[in-house]
Amino acid sequence: MKFTQFKQKIKNLPTFSSSLFSSITDDVDTLRVQLTKWKKKGLVIQLKKGLYVLGDKEREIEPSNFYLANQIIIPSYISLESALSYYGLIPEFVASITSITIRKTCRFKNQFGTFIYQHIKSEGFTGFDLKKSNDLNILIACPEKAVVDFLYLNLHEFTIKNKDIFKKSYRFQNCNNLSLRKIKYYAKILKSKKLNVISEMFIQELIK
Repeated sequence: MKFTQFKQKIKNLPTFSSSLFSSITDDVDTLRVQLTKWKKKGLVIQLKKGLYVLGDKEREIEPSNFYLANQIIIPSYISLESALSYYGLIPEFVASITSITIRKTCRFKNQFGTFIYQHIKSEGFTGFDLKKSNDLNILIACPEKAVVDFLYLNLHEFTIKNKDIFKKSYRFQNCNNLSLRKIKYYAKILKSKKLNVISEMFIQELIK
């Protein structure tokens, strides 16, 4: 199969996986060999084993890094520093894309950047919204869940004696519009006494 034929078959897909190959050709083994050559030429980019996107000059759909993060690990949603930066709750630009998943903690590095996934127990896999990024659907934590995810996965950094850490070390900002009810709810479902305490401290320090 020529690359032009292959491209025609998958051009409307933001990403594509090797599981689709059997629907494209009867000779999957040969297609895999060709795919290796196309990767070397930059016609195809590998996101992880078995997941790909067309090369920079070949794709007609431009997926955002948030969309790619959702696709690299399923299920997952954008959260932690990436979501906090997205909502303007921290001032820093975050180079890596940070996500939450019920699968094991892992990271992937490819041509698009570094994608970091933090494990959370299944009852905590909630509090995310469906939004658009480059006209594609993405899953991203609501602001309050992004805060709780961050506190939960960094609990070892917080003590009740260091109330300034939110502003000085992590530079949280623009928190006045956060919902106290939602923060308390998302903290409660993770069943951590320390998280409940630290979440309450966060509310007292940053939400007027």
